[in-house]
Amino acid sequence: MSLATLSIPRKLAIDLWWLPRALILGLLAFIIFGPLLNLLLWTVAERWYFPHVLPLDYGFSVWSRVFSPRGNAMDSLKNSILVAVLTVIVSLALAIPAGYALARLKLPLRSLILLTFLIPQAFPNLPVYVNVARLFYQIGLNGTITGVVLVHAVHGLAYAVWIATAAFSAVDVELEQAARSIGAGPLRAFRDVTLPLAMPGLMASAIFVFLESLDEFTGSYFVGAPDVNMLPLLLYSAGAGGNYQIASITALLLLIPSIGFMLIVERFLKADVLSKVGH
Repeated sequence: MSLATLSIPRKLAIDLWWLPRALILGLLAFIIFGPLLNLLLWTVAERWYFPHVLPLDYGFSVWSRVFSPRGNAMDSLKNSILVAVLTVIVSLALAIPAGYALARLKLPLRSLILLTFLIPQAFPNLPVYVNVARLFYQIGLNGTITGVVLVHAVHGLAYAVWIATAAFSAVDVELEQAARSIGAGPLRAFRDVTLPLAMPGLMASAIFVFLESLDEFTGSYFVGAPDVNMLPLLLYSAGAGGNYQIASITALLLLIPSIGFMLIVERFLKADVLSKVGH
């Protein structure tokens, strides 16, 4: 038997290894993109019911109904963007000085301070927001933009402070010292040297806070509803009422900025910043 004859079964065995790999990749693609495809179909489905696999009629009449003056989508979208932007401003206003102090100063309880910002993520949201709503109702913040922003900022600080601390830690302290040695004051050295170098990490922090606020449901429901309409609240009410077209359109409005901003975060958060998280 020739050497070429023996090599044929071996090549066939190597080629057959691609079959289970292709099946696994196909299954993963179906798990990831199947729900997204179903979401997109519901956004243009006029009539779709069991046992039909695909919609019977396609159109955009639901879109016009959602964005009509009588619909709540535009009002919810404006409130969601306004709350998310204000949450970013409040979170970064607190996170930038806190992150700089945690990165530069030798604080005795530094790890404990960083851990404190994770406490809101450690407890179930439902009982916390029920008590927050009761407190806000007593002081007149329930059902207001200010109350919703404060609740979102508490969650956003976990991302803002941790990423800001990592961003400032990634900036070489000798660059700041060099600026100080040629006559720059502490504030100017921070403004002209440290802050620009840490800006990519701070931008990523702002995006994380924005997306967290945009998708936040529990705090928006207990503190803002029914006076402050938000996209997650519209999504919940539409889905609970069986209005899957409206729910899918609302979910798409939440999904598009999330995908776009995450691509930007991937560009901003470099390995040198990520390596400083928690240090």
